[in-house]
Amino acid sequence: MISFSQVSKRFKGGQQALNNVSFTIESGEMVCVTGHSGAGKSTLLKLIAAIELPSNGTVLVANQNIGKLRPAAIPYLRRNLGLVFQDHKLLYERSVFDNTALPLLIQGVPYDEIGKRVRAALDKVGLLAFEKALPVTLSGGEQQRLCIARAIVSRPSILLADEPTGNLDPEYSRIIMDMFKSFHQVGVTVIIATHDETMLQYMGGRKLHLSHGTLQ
Repeated sequence: MISFSQVSKRFKGGQQALNNVSFTIESGEMVCVTGHSGAGKSTLLKLIAAIELPSNGTVLVANQNIGKLRPAAIPYLRRNLGLVFQDHKLLYERSVFDNTALPLLIQGVPYDEIGKRVRAALDKVGLLAFEKALPVTLSGGEQQRLCIARAIVSRPSILLADEPTGNLDPEYSRIIMDMFKSFHQVGVTVIIATHDETMLQYMGGRKLHLSHGTLQ
C-alpha cells in the first residue's frame, strides 16, 4: 500500500511542487497520475521511490515512512520498486544484458540465476535477440523497452513509470501500454505519470489529477 497524508514538497528557491496532497493506493491497483507539464507528476513518483523526501506530511510505502528512512535503508525499499523514468540512465558502454542485470548484481543474486532472470525479462519485452547489443544501437522505443526490462527483472511489487510513451510513435506506445497492462494483470501495482490522453483511455484504472501541485 502507498499512502500520502497532507504531503507538500518545496525545492530550494521556493518552488512548490506539491501542496497538501493526500491519497491511498492499494496493492495491485492501476493508477494514472495526470496533469499539465509541471503539475507535480514526476515529483510524486520520486517521493514514492525516495528519490525526493517530503517537505511536510507523511509518505508511506509498504508501511515504511519515506521521510524517516535511514539512507542505508533506501536501497532495500527500492528492491520492491521498478522505476521507468524519462532519463533512461542506461550504461551505453555496456550491453543490453548487462544493463538489465544491474539491479540483480547490486542485490547479490547468484550469477546463474541472473542469467535466467535477465533473459526472461528481455524475452518479455521482445529484446532477447539483442542481449549482446549496445544500447546506442537500439531505437528509442527499444531503449524504452530495455528500461522496462531493467525495471521488472527484480520482480518488483510496484512499478513506477514517468511518461513512458513520451516521444514514441503509436505502434511502440501501444506495445508499452500492453506491457504495463500485463504486469498489472499478475498483481503488480502500476503507477504511471502521463498527460497522453490515448494512454489514459487505454490503460483504465484510477486517475489522480494534479494541477499546480494540488490534487483535484
